[in-house]
Amino acid sequence: MMRLWRLSAAGLLAGCSLSPDYRQPPPAVSTTYPDGAAYHSQAPAPPSLKVAAERLDWRQFFTDPALRRLLDVALRSSRDLRTATIDVAQAHANFELQRASLFPSLSVTGNATYEGLSQSGLYSQSSGSSSTSGTTTSGSSATAATTSSSQSIPTGLSGGTLREYTISAGVTSYEVDLFGRVRALTRQQFEKYLAQEENQRAVALTVIGNVANAYITWLSDQALLRVTNDTLAAQLESQRLTQAEFDLGETTLLTLRQAQTSVAAARANQVQYARQVAQDVNEIVLLIGAPLPADLPPASPLGAQTLMADLAPGLPSDLLTRRPDIMKAEHTLRGDDADIGAARAAFFPQLTLTGTGGLSTLQFNKLFTPSGLTWTFAPQITIPIFTWGQNRANLDIAKTQRDLDVVAYEQAVQTAFHDVANALTARATYRDQALAQQQDVTAAADYYRLANMRFKAGVDTYLTALDAQRTLYSAQQSLLTAQEAQLQNLVTLYQALGGGWKS
Repeated sequence: MMRLWRLSAAGLLAGCSLSPDYRQPPPAVSTTYPDGAAYHSQAPAPPSLKVAAERLDWRQFFTDPALRRLLDVALRSSRDLRTATIDVAQAHANFELQRASLFPSLSVTGNATYEGLSQSGLYSQSSGSSSTSGTTTSGSSATAATTSSSQSIPTGLSGGTLREYTISAGVTSYEVDLFGRVRALTRQQFEKYLAQEENQRAVALTVIGNVANAYITWLSDQALLRVTNDTLAAQLESQRLTQAEFDLGETTLLTLRQAQTSVAAARANQVQYARQVAQDVNEIVLLIGAPLPADLPPASPLGAQTLMADLAPGLPSDLLTRRPDIMKAEHTLRGDDADIGAARAAFFPQLTLTGTGGLSTLQFNKLFTPSGLTWTFAPQITIPIFTWGQNRANLDIAKTQRDLDVVAYEQAVQTAFHDVANALTARATYRDQALAQQQDVTAAADYYRLANMRFKAGVDTYLTALDAQRTLYSAQQSLLTAQEAQLQNLVTLYQALGGGWKS
């Protein structure tokens, strides 16, 4: 339905025009994305969705139930998106206002006028055989009164009051669009409206990306807090055993202090991650524009999380019809062409029509009779002769503005290509990095298990077990950081490809 409306509006604006034909600037990027080892992962790849990103509902891309619930709230409550929606409505109203100039505005007016007259104005006197004639006029109506030696009351006068009744309908200052100036201005407002729609889609993508990234950070900090709690519990147990051995004289004060240092460091990390988890919740609440839903589904741990599907990137040329920032820049260019057409039309004559027709009488019972018919018709033509360069300057301003917007369009295309290329290489390398970090965690966990067994059996010192524990904790932190970055990169790729959304 919306597409049909747009086509109808575009057809209405077509016709004789001095606007230049729109030509899309050639994209100043390669026809293919970069290729190389950094763009191909050695790790097993998840199945990719073959649907174009712009046609992919965010509910299909984001598979985590809790995240989908948060996104649903955000798209309904986000203040940024609400502002963008209002901007669209305002741009549409401006377009409708300008579009009304294409048609004559017809108005109907009815009025009654009552005028009190003095006694000397009511009567005319004469003497002898002389006679005097006079005329009383109100508006466009006139009544003649002829008197002799007697006194008479002019028609329309009763009890010292002049009455006039008028009904008229007419067109005021309607510009006949001979050279397409009004159509060009209307086209410009239409393109501004479409640009605001694309801006609304860009804001929606930003809201989706920000909420998704904040949710991933929340999951990551929760996972880091759980790992820290497990590490702290293990270190407290090791400290208890070391303290018992020190009390029995079986270990040194140095070993005890090392155990206590590890516990203190783990406690500091525990407080840090607890703070970050609380701040993550506050950030999500701000982004969605509402408190966390009471029915928020439980989330899987970050390591077991399949938050979203993977995407096929397509070709760079696809970005021209996917990315809302590029589409917005293109609508701006089309609006610039219309502005140039309006500036060119200002060099030619402007024809304005004003006309009214109606009924006017001094007696109400004769208002709707042929004798009361009145009409006016006042065409006006304005021919620019000496404008002292004003029209030329306006045309130059319109052309230079288009040149600036062409540069902005080319920059938008290059930025889009850059964003996708970076996201593609990050997708491959993060996948390999997460795989390597997982292998590191597996090896570190085995190292800690063996070192702890040797320490409890008295074969090795606590220093070896402590080093193994620190190595495992560091490897776990690095793995969670890599998994967080990997998932956030997929969100970035979805945004860079101009992913679609439905509220």
